[in-house]
Amino acid sequence: MILICYDGSPDSRAAVEQAAALFADQPATLLTVWEPFVEMAARSSLGLGLVPFVPDPDQIDEASRKAAEQTAADGAALASGLGMTVEQKTSAQTGTVARAILAEADAIGATAIVMGSRGLTGVKSLLLGSVSHEVVQHADRAVVVVPSPEVASSRARAVHGMVGGA
Repeated sequence: MILICYDGSPDSRAAVEQAAALFADQPATLLTVWEPFVEMAARSSLGLGLVPFVPDPDQIDEASRKAAEQTAADGAALASGLGMTVEQKTSAQTGTVARAILAEADAIGATAIVMGSRGLTGVKSLLLGSVSHEVVQHADRAVVVVPSPEVASSRARAVHGMVGGA
């Protein structure tokens, strides 16, 4: 069983495509993680009571859950179109997205996790963190991190520039 992480981004689309190329003959679970309102509020000024109006958390969670289900359905359709046998799932984030991914990998007995990488560097990486980095650091199974075509192309140009200029 393969766990494919999907959030609708070009990076996660590339991850689905790579999963199909590497693991087409294995069943897969495609996971979309969504963030409950209480988690979002805890990380923002909402948790500090700095916002005078707080919307109904249940309505926000329902909308977030539905959006995640649609994203997962889109990813599962992409994987199925590439010949994979895939089940779609969503998970509410508790803690970090990486922890939700690792928990799902444990729950389904995944032999590998396939995910995209945003390709953040420098200050952005430090400030925003890296889900793929946290998964790699804490996983007890194989993790395949796939850059989007744009990130891969940029990296290839940088490498070839270093090789050609050396």
